[in-house]
Amino acid sequence: MHVNQPLQLLGGMTPQLFMKRHWQKKPLVIRQAFPGFTPLLNRSELFTLAAQQEVQSRLLIQNAGRAKQGWQFKQGPFDRRELPALKRPGWSLLVQGVDLHRDSVHGLMNQFRFIPDGRLDDLMISYATDGGGVGPHFDSYDVFLLQAHGRRRWRIGRQKDLSLQEGMPLKILANFEPEEEFVLEPGDMLYLPPKYAHDGIALGECMTYSIGFRSPSRGEIAQELLQRIADQAQDTAGSTLYKDPRQEAVENPAEIPAGMLFFAQDALARALNDPLIMARALGEYLTEPKADVWFESMVASAPEHPGPLQLDRKTKMMFDASHIFINGESFLASGKDAKIMRQLANDRVLDGGAFDKLTAQAQELLLDWQDAGWIQWGAE
Repeated sequence: MHVNQPLQLLGGMTPQLFMKRHWQKKPLVIRQAFPGFTPLLNRSELFTLAAQQEVQSRLLIQNAGRAKQGWQFKQGPFDRRELPALKRPGWSLLVQGVDLHRDSVHGLMNQFRFIPDGRLDDLMISYATDGGGVGPHFDSYDVFLLQAHGRRRWRIGRQKDLSLQEGMPLKILANFEPEEEFVLEPGDMLYLPPKYAHDGIALGECMTYSIGFRSPSRGEIAQELLQRIADQAQDTAGSTLYKDPRQEAVENPAEIPAGMLFFAQDALARALNDPLIMARALGEYLTEPKADVWFESMVASAPEHPGPLQLDRKTKMMFDASHIFINGESFLASGKDAKIMRQLANDRVLDGGAFDKLTAQAQELLLDWQDAGWIQWGAE
């Protein structure tokens, strides 16, 4: 992607300028980011997705005067008969990770890859009847809100008071203070940085696409990386046993020996001694598929006259200076193989001749990925 080329979806700004002026800094309303946009799934197709076991979906219903200040919250999947009547106002259906299930939606999300894949999360579709919404709230991550069908009124504001209403099934701000208000039409889009409060209300039936980004906390990422390092610790730290031939008799048997503490510190240092171990753990973490993602395996063979080689839409592939990462696995790569693999990660597709330029070892690896359902050969 040319980061200095103006993009319609950024209101004519270049990706470079958008990242400098707005990313993690301030909101942006983009009129006709996608001119003439029409939904990539109609209402019936979205409801069908929400009925599937492997798809995450939520139903929010607001009924004035009922328990918990009128809000009802349910987790999917939902049979169509479980959803409220279309004429009933004030309800929303949220379907998560639609990019994993439809190529067209995955293609839309890929238009935002001027932001690193390590940050890009998923695309959620929100369907709402008149008056539907999820209440004033804030997200801990960046989000683009694309109006796909109908109209939605947004109120947004910098919110210093982040206290929430008590006894609610949702995280709704107790003292929302909007500063701006506007209505989005199909094709319009709103960008919001983390913790920027917002409240969207459907004006009639509407659908909104939310392109969200992952923002792991320090604690989360430390836990994930330490767990992966721990899995390799037996190999990296070695199998040397603790010895204490000079241990003296003790009067306080419950006190931990200083020598054992030193041994533990040295063991941890040895486990972290590999200069690539942290980068390897991070890449594996960032490309790990979510728990509900599965792939359809197939017989691995390279066609005689291969067409384009394409990553499955659910595949996550990234790289650093030394590794190729794919779906939670890591591989050392260098030279021509690394260059071609990086091209595949960036473009998510390779022309048919690229396979023949790889070493036999790299070709075998791609066939393993094909067998796992991570990549497919296209037609010649």
